[in-house]
Amino acid sequence: MTSSMPASESGPPPKVDKPSVAMQRTLVWLGIATASATVTYLVIRASMRRAPVDPTSERIQSLIDEANRLLRTLDDKKHG
Repeated sequence: MTSSMPASESGPPPKVDKPSVAMQRTLVWLGIATASATVTYLVIRASMRRAPVDPTSERIQSLIDEANRLLRTLDDKKHG
Protein backbone atom coordinates (compact mmCIF):
# COMPACT_ATOMS: atom_id res chain seq x y z
CA MET A 1 0.00 0.00 0.00
CA THR A 2 1.34 3.31 -0.96
CA SER A 3 0.24 6.50 0.62
CA SER A 4 -1.40 9.09 -1.55
CA MET A 5 0.13 11.87 0.54
CA PRO A 6 3.50 13.34 -0.46
CA ALA A 7 6.45 12.38 1.72
CA SER A 8 6.70 15.88 3.19
CA GLU A 9 3.16 15.68 4.57
CA SER A 10 3.31 12.11 5.87
CA GLY A 11 5.80 12.87 8.66
CA PRO A 12 5.08 14.35 12.09
CA PRO A 13 3.81 17.93 12.23
CA PRO A 14 6.54 20.55 12.21
CA LYS A 15 7.80 21.46 15.68
CA VAL A 16 7.42 24.95 17.05
CA ASP A 17 10.84 26.39 17.58
CA LYS A 18 10.74 26.41 21.41
CA PRO A 19 14.12 28.05 21.97
CA SER A 20 12.90 30.95 19.84
CA VAL A 21 9.78 31.38 22.00
CA ALA A 22 11.85 31.10 25.17
CA MET A 23 14.32 33.64 23.80
CA GLN A 24 11.52 36.06 22.97
CA ARG A 25 10.12 35.78 26.49
CA THR A 26 13.56 36.29 27.96
CA LEU A 27 14.12 39.37 25.83
CA VAL A 28 10.71 40.79 26.78
CA TRP A 29 11.41 40.35 30.50
CA LEU A 30 14.91 41.72 30.06
CA GLY A 31 13.43 44.78 28.37
CA ILE A 32 10.90 45.22 31.18
CA ALA A 33 13.65 44.92 33.80
CA THR A 34 15.85 47.41 31.94
CA ALA A 35 13.02 49.92 31.60
CA SER A 36 12.16 49.52 35.29
CA ALA A 37 15.77 50.03 36.36
CA THR A 38 16.10 53.09 34.12
CA VAL A 39 12.94 54.71 35.47
CA THR A 40 14.01 53.97 39.05
CA TYR A 41 17.45 55.48 38.43
CA LEU A 42 15.98 58.63 36.90
CA VAL A 43 13.46 59.09 39.73
CA ILE A 44 16.14 58.68 42.40
CA ARG A 45 18.50 61.00 40.55
CA ALA A 46 15.81 63.65 40.17
CA SER A 47 14.83 63.41 43.83
CA MET A 48 18.41 63.86 44.98
CA ARG A 49 18.88 67.16 43.22
CA ARG A 50 19.17 70.03 45.62
CA ALA A 51 17.11 73.12 45.23
CA PRO A 52 19.05 76.15 44.03
CA VAL A 53 20.40 78.38 46.76
CA ASP A 54 17.91 81.06 47.68
CA PRO A 55 19.34 84.10 49.53
CA THR A 56 16.01 84.73 51.24
CA SER A 57 15.87 81.18 52.58
CA GLU A 58 19.44 81.48 53.81
CA ARG A 59 18.63 84.73 55.61
CA ILE A 60 15.51 83.25 57.21
CA GLN A 61 17.49 80.22 58.38
CA SER A 62 20.21 82.43 59.88
CA LEU A 63 17.56 84.46 61.74
CA ILE A 64 15.99 81.25 63.07
CA ASP A 65 19.43 80.04 64.20
CA GLU A 66 20.12 83.35 65.93
CA ALA A 67 16.72 83.27 67.67
CA ASN A 68 17.41 79.73 68.87
CA ARG A 69 20.81 80.82 70.26
CA LEU A 70 19.20 83.74 72.08
CA LEU A 71 16.50 81.50 73.53
CA ARG A 72 19.15 79.02 74.74
CA THR A 73 21.11 81.87 76.32
CA LEU A 74 18.00 83.18 78.09
CA ASP A 75 17.11 79.67 79.23
CA ASP A 76 20.66 79.12 80.59
CA LYS A 77 20.51 82.41 82.53
CA LYS A 78 17.07 81.53 83.85
CA HIS A 79 18.18 78.10 85.13
CA GLY A 80 21.76 79.03 85.98
